[in-house]
Amino acid sequence: MRYFITFSAIALGLSACGPANEPAIEAESSPPAAPPSAEAEWPIHQATEAAISEADFVYRISTLSDDRFGGRGPASEKGEPAAQWIATEMEAAGLEPAGVDGSWFQPVALIESTLQEDSSSFDITINGAPMGLTALEDVTYWSQNPMEAVSLQASDLVWVGYGTVAPEYGWDDYQGIDVEGKTVVMLINDPSFINRGDAFNGEAMTYYGRWTYKFEEAARQGAEGAIIVHQTEPASYPWGTVRASWSGPQFILAAGANNDFVDVQSWITEDTAVALFEAAGLDFSAEAARAASGEFTPVEMAGAELSATLNNALRELSSDNVAGQIRGSEHPDEYVLFMAHWDHIGERLNFAGDDQIYNGAVDNATGTAAILEIAEAFANTDTPPERSLIFVAVTAEEQGLLGSEYYAQDPLIPLTQTVAGFNFDGMLPIGPTEDIVVIGYGSSQLEDVLRSQAGARGMYLTPDPNPEAGYYYRSDHVTLARRGVPMLYADSGSIHAELGAEYGAQIEQGYRLDRYHKPSDEFNPDWDMRGFVQSTALMFDVAAEVANSDTWPTWYEGNEFRAVRDASMAGE
Repeated sequence: MRYFITFSAIALGLSACGPANEPAIEAESSPPAAPPSAEAEWPIHQATEAAISEADFVYRISTLSDDRFGGRGPASEKGEPAAQWIATEMEAAGLEPAGVDGSWFQPVALIESTLQEDSSSFDITINGAPMGLTALEDVTYWSQNPMEAVSLQASDLVWVGYGTVAPEYGWDDYQGIDVEGKTVVMLINDPSFINRGDAFNGEAMTYYGRWTYKFEEAARQGAEGAIIVHQTEPASYPWGTVRASWSGPQFILAAGANNDFVDVQSWITEDTAVALFEAAGLDFSAEAARAASGEFTPVEMAGAELSATLNNALRELSSDNVAGQIRGSEHPDEYVLFMAHWDHIGERLNFAGDDQIYNGAVDNATGTAAILEIAEAFANTDTPPERSLIFVAVTAEEQGLLGSEYYAQDPLIPLTQTVAGFNFDGMLPIGPTEDIVVIGYGSSQLEDVLRSQAGARGMYLTPDPNPEAGYYYRSDHVTLARRGVPMLYADSGSIHAELGAEYGAQIEQGYRLDRYHKPSDEFNPDWDMRGFVQSTALMFDVAAEVANSDTWPTWYEGNEFRAVRDASMAGE
């Protein structure tokens, strides 16, 4: 999921006027219903409104983030019933099944790998002297190669800057060095983070800055180990998020394009990196600056070696994407896609307290609730949309966008018949806003439709205030975008209609620092639900305009995904 920080506001009032696509939004704001009681039969289903409403959001978010779903871990005993509950909600809303063989489900075969900490080890030696790294405090490490035992012995460390090979930017951090059988050390993000406009895509992070790319490139270069240096600002999340996300069970697709990895993947803290570089005769700050200079050359880290033994417990498991549809009245073979991930982190060790359940109320019970609300609103309109609609709640997003990657590889609807898509992920309870934030602003013609619909409500579009964090590459839409499907990720605003930008920034900061990927991401009945209704109703109208049109939105000229879409639509 993403989060954002807004540093400034434009004084603009929220207009009460705007288009109304009945029954997309409740006519009057009614008091939110209470969350389900602990005594209710589980999983529950309660009657919902045809309109997008606060009461429905309360019910759906509180249910999905209830402790009884155990943090919605994919393929877990408590988590998988959440997928069945979503299917029940889709059926009750009036959708038809869109899964495999007439079901509500698209099974996703996974391999779970759990590091056996008691018999595993990871340490760096400098001229034979161990640094004495402590797991989870100084380093997180794992292997995504499905092997019960992985071992690296005295693997030479090589400093490769950002670990990036980007020919279109004239950049090659591996130039002149062979890292075959070695371990690479690299920074998170890309050079534009420091250069701020003088490299790569200006201030906006590219895919080259994502940890997923860095591990992929290390494997392509033949490395056997990879170490990413964590820094809070360029990563956009604290060390605690790294520790929570890369401890406990890890998943990969049992078959697919994401199964090429170095044997050992890891993160180290910045303090650990400073000590490592100093012991190897290097200055970390100076090397980090050199990495962004455009004149970087990789360096063998003299005397530094990694030795690691990883013993993994492997299991073959299956989780489910959940899919429902509404048939179009005029163009039933053309589809508009709605996507949100239903999974979260599940139950695992929590260093901050006794609560071991990572409920994921914001991330992403909110987005799942939003697509259910939109589905129910469309299913209850007097006239069905001209194009078909497919609603997909995907699994294993927190493990590397695996559910959406599987869908993109084996789509339930051919991608050439998918007109456009909308992704919902991590809607913050800010309340009603003046704006709607577009992640990846300036990408596709879907923004033209959004701008028009927002303007009719007295709202305006705000570009992602933190493009350097690379949020566009951190949610499920990107697996479809990389294959050419125009995708819009704009599910909430940032500037509160009554309290301004500072209030929105406080909500965001409190979530990002205190609750993101932590057990404290829990439903709060005191949330202001009006913003969920406002932005979801807006996206309903945007989608309705696309669904009732014969135009095919595409990427703007110059966008990295435009050529892929053009080629696929031309049958190339």
